[in-house]
Amino acid sequence: MKLIRSKTKMKFKSIFFIFFLTISILLFLYTFYRSEFYYYGNNRSYYYSYYIFSILLILLSIIYFFLSEKLKTYFIIFILSTLFSLYLIEVYFTVSTSSQLKYTITSQLEKKVELYKKETGKDYDTRTLFEIYTDFKNKNVNLTVTLSPTSYPSDANSIFPFSGLSNKLTIYCNENGYFTKYMSDRYGFNNPDKEWNETEIEYILVGDSFTHGACVNRPYDIASVLRILSKKPVINLGYRGNGPLIEYAALREYLPSNVKNVLWLYYEGNDLTDLKKNELISPILIQYLTNKSFTQKLKSKQKQIDQLGSNIIKTSISKYNVSKFNKLINFVKLSKFRENLTSFSQETQTVKDIPPEFIEILKLTKELTAKNNSNLYFIYLPTYFRYDKNFDNSSYNQIKQIVNNLSIPFIDIHEKVFLKETDKLNFFPYRMHGHYTIEGYKKVTETIYNYILNNIR
Repeated sequence: MKLIRSKTKMKFKSIFFIFFLTISILLFLYTFYRSEFYYYGNNRSYYYSYYIFSILLILLSIIYFFLSEKLKTYFIIFILSTLFSLYLIEVYFTVSTSSQLKYTITSQLEKKVELYKKETGKDYDTRTLFEIYTDFKNKNVNLTVTLSPTSYPSDANSIFPFSGLSNKLTIYCNENGYFTKYMSDRYGFNNPDKEWNETEIEYILVGDSFTHGACVNRPYDIASVLRILSKKPVINLGYRGNGPLIEYAALREYLPSNVKNVLWLYYEGNDLTDLKKNELISPILIQYLTNKSFTQKLKSKQKQIDQLGSNIIKTSISKYNVSKFNKLINFVKLSKFRENLTSFSQETQTVKDIPPEFIEILKLTKELTAKNNSNLYFIYLPTYFRYDKNFDNSSYNQIKQIVNNLSIPFIDIHEKVFLKETDKLNFFPYRMHGHYTIEGYKKVTETIYNYILNNIR
């Protein structure tokens, strides 16, 4: 009997060795694939820790093979107890995060519903984007939704669009009680299409969702207000999710030769994060930074962009309800644990240095606009969190110094608009985190317009 037990234990330990070594090698190969093939080597620094971890596991597997039977037993107990602990933590994060998120969203929505009813006498639209898309799609086939840049595949053999689908009623977002919509232009941007036919463009805008027009309808977005104030043509190249590199690349692709003023709208909330985490790892986007003659010729590829965007939307809709299988995969990968670990490491390491690529992008933008005989203005947009809690102001000062050193006019919306207001949160929907209100967008735009009018170069 003891002999049988002994053989069973030895067999289990052998199986454990094979399993442990196989998992370690597969993890290393998967890391290598993600780093060198999926991201084409542009994101190696992110995967260094995974390389070290997988190599360490392989070494432990080999060491395990030479251990005594007693030490092998201790090793197995240690590994299994560690895994058990990690998955207990994963269960905790999954349950607590979901509950907290659900509570936060529900409480905020309830407050908005109550305030919207009190202010307008109407019911707040509580439908999800998926639900409103389905409802509208049944009535209007010429319909789409906005797509952030991260929606597109990071593939050097594909194209990287900077806009959405063209000539379609586009559903955007809801922060004020109703879903905003606009008819996209020939290139998928938020403009009346006729603006592209004008002989001279007074302003062209680049930026992220604030420039795009979230979450207000025309004529309350920045570009529309500029059209009203100036009574001149304005083109908006802003799009949700954009960062500095995409904004520069969009100018390279779409900047007409007849533009008087280029407005670069910088949002302090996430522009540098978008640059570091999303844009600098793209094999396509990086070419705009390293090769001045590089172009995707996107103007001539709008049909391809429309088809690619349509396919992504269809896929997203089919995956709207996350399957139990996907949830299981995320659980096995310890997704919640890794997210919280990353969040903790980011909180304990204050990043104060501006990426050198950001400075290079501004230099290239200034060179591009000067070559186009256009005036370049840098507009600094503040985030909600600057006025809601303690805010790290270090990047603000650095950005301002960089822009001033490049002799680019700096329009400080924080200083010229928000600091002059007694209730700064009043420019955000229901005083909650989000984009600017209609009044907020108006004040911002009036400030930009008056500054340029009084400082004509």
